[in-house]
Amino acid sequence: MTTPTVSASGTPARPTATGKRVLLAAPRGYCAGVDRAVIAVEKALEHYGAPVYVRKEIVHNKFVVETLAARGAVFVEETDEVPEGSHVVFSAHGVSPAVHAQAAARNLQTIDATCPLVTKVHKEAVRFASEDYDILLIGHDGHEEVEGTYGEAPDHIQVVNSPDAVADVVVRDPDRLIWISQTTLSVDETMDTVRRLRERFPNLQDPPSDDICYATQNRQVAVKKLAPECDLVITVGSANSSNSVRLVEVALDAGARTSYRVDQASEIDLAWLDGVTTVGVTSGASVPEILVKDVLALLAEHGFGDVQEVRTATEDLMFSLPRELRADLKAAGKAPAVPRRDGRKSLDVQPA
Repeated sequence: MTTPTVSASGTPARPTATGKRVLLAAPRGYCAGVDRAVIAVEKALEHYGAPVYVRKEIVHNKFVVETLAARGAVFVEETDEVPEGSHVVFSAHGVSPAVHAQAAARNLQTIDATCPLVTKVHKEAVRFASEDYDILLIGHDGHEEVEGTYGEAPDHIQVVNSPDAVADVVVRDPDRLIWISQTTLSVDETMDTVRRLRERFPNLQDPPSDDICYATQNRQVAVKKLAPECDLVITVGSANSSNSVRLVEVALDAGARTSYRVDQASEIDLAWLDGVTTVGVTSGASVPEILVKDVLALLAEHGFGDVQEVRTATEDLMFSLPRELRADLKAAGKAPAVPRRDGRKSLDVQPA
């Protein structure tokens, strides 16, 4: 197997003498919220022992879920499947107040691994509902994150699935109207939806801060940078990962000739490489780097051994473990710091 050579550049370089290259997006893969959630399950298994229950998929990645399940995590759809008094981890996507109440009624020991950036959106929903605003939640109906946010104020929130759904929006008072969004959407599609909403409701207010996750934005920007140079862009990520699916669309919109999503290297159709000189590679925010390395290894075996990194941002945001787990680890005299997979450690502080 050919070992890929990696060079770093903020601007895509020209193809090498072989005529074939890979442009590797950076940033890619795990974001801080995903890292925190996955490590929370790992630490819970180490500290409490198996089984530890997890409501829904901890993050939307098939490999991650299967790996944690092999270590003793039990994934369930709802809290009523968890034996009374057991430990249950809530996924990075967040849950509604009703789910917290159901868990309390069963005396479950909850570990809330909701991404702090999702929690921020929840707090926005609660705040504006208390001020009697109509809230337009831009997001995909049925996605766990949207369900959790909607559940914070169902009498005040309506979900807007896409720009085309704007025509169906009905509000009580167009002067008391604000939008919020699912954190993992396409930035361009979200702003198109906002633009159309504002055409109908000129006094529509923006949220106090951007709801689209920094990691979602960064990964889309990196793909936009490399896509115009690419005959093919491969996104590593699962089908139920909203941000991974969006990356496929972003690549096409930015000029890539073809764009596909795969869970792992074995799903790559070698026919995709016919006539291709430049392949772009990226991964969604819930994808471990090992899956990207497998894709690079497969590409190297087929002549794409020159890997040139295209970096558009450097991410250093880190979140501490969920407070419930940190408290138990501290009581047991165990270090509460979160080891990053790149060797860094988080500060033992809760994000604002």
